[in-house]
Amino acid sequence: MKVISNDRRDDAVPHKVTLSPIYTPMATIKCDGPAKFRSQQARDFACLLDLDPDVVRWSAAPPLLRDGDDEYQVDFFLLTTEGGSFLIDVGQEEPSPPRWLSSAIESMGHRYRPVAMIDFADSFRLRNARDLLRYGFYRAPLGDRIRLLAGLEEMGSLTVAECLSAIREGRPMPTLASLILQGFLEIDLDEALISPETQVRRIRG
Repeated sequence: MKVISNDRRDDAVPHKVTLSPIYTPMATIKCDGPAKFRSQQARDFACLLDLDPDVVRWSAAPPLLRDGDDEYQVDFFLLTTEGGSFLIDVGQEEPSPPRWLSSAIESMGHRYRPVAMIDFADSFRLRNARDLLRYGFYRAPLGDRIRLLAGLEEMGSLTVAECLSAIREGRPMPTLASLILQGFLEIDLDEALISPETQVRRIRG
């Protein structure tokens, strides 16, 4: 008979399991590749990228930058509608990179942009972007999309409350948020938090 010993060796120390932090919101819109972030500050800035009409796509896996034995990691690679490409370095305060970083990035054909998230501490845009991206995995039913686009074609603009009352097939707020995130509709994200009176307009592509 095979005997299984329950004796534990003194050196059999259990492995420490380290889980990667999960930063919210979970959904992304313009991310190219895995959405893995180094900090909540980086995650928050990505929310702004997803709602920026000048951003085509962004990646959370930019190249590791080297100068001899010195290494430096930025947070994002970013491509704009005008064809510009940037490597973005995000911190709570403005990052202080090594002196060689800007020239190294320029030699790759990109531009360096440091970002201090403390500058967005009172930003309505960031709070609104985070609220909308809570619904980033939702897809609006076709009937609701057609109904809202037709109504906005006729009226020019509607309030958020009026749009919500026009939605029949899907869940009202997720449907409206999805159409904003997917580029069918637009609202002002900068002046105030999204409210029933916020004006909604159709985007013509």
